[in-house]
Amino acid sequence: MTSADADGTIALDPDLAARDARKEQRSRQLLDAAARVMEREGSQAVSMQAVASEAGVSVGLIYRYFGSKDDLLLAVILNVLEDFATTVPAAIAAAGDDPVERLAAAFRGYCEVIDRHRHATVLTYRESKSLDEAERNRIKEFEVETNQPLVQVIREGIDAGVLRPVEPEMVSYNLLLVAHAWALKHWYFQRTLGFESYVRNQFSLALHGLVEPRRRRRYARLLETD
Repeated sequence: MTSADADGTIALDPDLAARDARKEQRSRQLLDAAARVMEREGSQAVSMQAVASEAGVSVGLIYRYFGSKDDLLLAVILNVLEDFATTVPAAIAAAGDDPVERLAAAFRGYCEVIDRHRHATVLTYRESKSLDEAERNRIKEFEVETNQPLVQVIREGIDAGVLRPVEPEMVSYNLLLVAHAWALKHWYFQRTLGFESYVRNQFSLALHGLVEPRRRRRYARLLETD
């Protein structure tokens, strides 16, 4: 329920807001548990009971949120894309007007999402083929949509003359794959690199091939590696 204050401002019912927050928290708990157990066992070998045990809840509770195991798998994957859809544009907006700074913020945003959803990222690569064609197409379309802010930032850099005239779509997916590698090869990278070092060094390597040579001094900080 909502109500209007004297000045016309819409106020949310605090009880309803609290219930929504608890529901969101519970959904996230279930999705995280599902990602962990499906990564370990494979989605086809996992039961809803196994997910319930991982989350520390009853099977009945899971069915209140998700109608089937395929629904749960799809929700795990879409949850990552939804995080991209909110985190990356916000990071770009907070970075200011410089295209390269905005690109750095976008890449970091992608990496932060992957770091939050490492198990789900691995699961996406391993198990999305088990979904039906309509669900796979939905994931693909959503992925393309969430990648557009990065594509736009690259175009801005080219138009401003600070990035080389590259193919924005190709570069955006190269950067996205590098972000994914933090999850896919985390067992290796974690031996020598923390998250901050990974993001900084990977972006520096990418930027060396993207920034116009005459602009390198301007972005010396971003071009440095550990």
